Amino acid sequence: MFVSFASGILLFMRHSLFLIFMLSVLPAALVQAAPAQQLFTAWQVTCNNQNFCIARNTGEHNGLVMTLSRSAGAKTDAVLRIDLGGLATIDPKAPAIAPRLLLDGEPLQLAPPHWQVTPWRLITDHPATITALLTTLQQKKAITLANGKQVISLDGLKEALQFIDAQQKRGGSETAWINKGAQPPLSVPPAPALKEVAVVNPTPTPLTREERSDLTDYGSWRINSSECSLDPARREVRVTALTDDKALLMISCEAGAYNTVDLAWLVSRKKPFASHLVRLRLPFMPSSDSSEMELMNASFDEKNRELTTLALGRGIGDCGIQTRWRFTGQRFRLVRYAEEPTCDNWHGPDAWPTLWITR
Repeated sequence: MFVSFASGILLFMRHSLFLIFMLSVLPAALVQAAPAQQLFTAWQVTCNNQNFCIARNTGEHNGLVMTLSRSAGAKTDAVLRIDLGGLATIDPKAPAIAPRLLLDGEPLQLAPPHWQVTPWRLITDHPATITALLTTLQQKKAITLANGKQVISLDGLKEALQFIDAQQKRGGSETAWINKGAQPPLSVPPAPALKEVAVVNPTPTPLTREERSDLTDYGSWRINSSECSLDPARREVRVTALTDDKALLMISCEAGAYNTVDLAWLVSRKKPFASHLVRLRLPFMPSSDSSEMELMNASFDEKNRELTTLALGRGIGDCGIQTRWRFTGQRFRLVRYAEEPTCDNWHGPDAWPTLWITR
C-alpha cells in the first residue's frame, strides 16, 4: 500500500511540474493585449495592442508637456521627456527650459549624466532616474516654468502609472512603478506577437485611360443612386488600381467644416462592372463603442498601397482619429489606428498615440 501511495505522489508531482511548466510557457504565446485609452484627471494614458503604453499631461499646459512611455515585458525600457512645444512654432529666442523648471515652486534639478538636455527638451531612458523622479512627483502638485504660464499638472499621475502597471501586468513585480513586489522581471508577460498584414499585388497593372474614364462614369452613376447630401458639383470621383482585376472607387458624399465623408466601392476593372461597398471594421472596440469606421477625409497612398482615413476633431488638427488599411484580396484590414481625444494644441496626426499597430 505504501508503494502504491508513493507512486501516486510521484505521479501527482510529475503532473504538477508539467502544469507549472505549461503555465510558464503559455503567456508568451497566448497573451492578448486589448487596446485601452483612459483619462485620469490631467493625465491621459494610451496602451496599444502590443501593450506599449504612453502617458502625458493634458489640459491647460500652455505648451509644457511631460511624456512617459514604456514597452511591455521584462525589460525596463521606459523613456521620460519634458518638452516645450505644441503646434505653434516656438520663438527662437525662447530661453532654455532646464534651468527654469520648478517643482511646487522649488527648482527641479534634472542634470546630466542621465539626462539629455537641449534648449526645449529634456529626455532620459535611465530606469533608476525615471523611477526616482516618478516617486518624487507622486507627492507633488505641478511642474511649472519660472517667468512663464506653462504648467504640468501632476493630478492623476499616480493613477496613470497604476493603469500602465495593470495593463502590462507588472503588479507585484520588481519592475512595477506602483505596488512593487518581489516577483522577478521575467514574471511580466512579453508583448504579443506583432501581426502582419501582407500587401496583395503590390504593383498592379496601371489603369488605362479608357478604364479610368469608364470607371469614373460608373462612379458618377453609382453615387447618383446613393443618399448623399453633398452638392453633385462638389462630388469628387477618384479611381485607383488595387489589383490587376479590381479597382478602388471613392466618391465624396457628405461634407462639414473640416471633414468630408466618402463612400467607396471595390469594382471589377472589366465590364460589366460588379461592385460592393467598402466597409472598414476595427478588430477591437474603440471608445466610440462602434467597430465600424467611416471613410473620413479618405485617400489612397499609392506608395504604401494603403487606404488612409483622418477624422479631425478640430480644424487645426490637434485631435481626432487616423487609420491606415491594407487590401488583402477580399477586404481592407487595419494596419494602424491612432487616436488623440484631447484637443489641447499639442501635436498633429502623425504623432497621435496608437491603439493598434501591425507590420
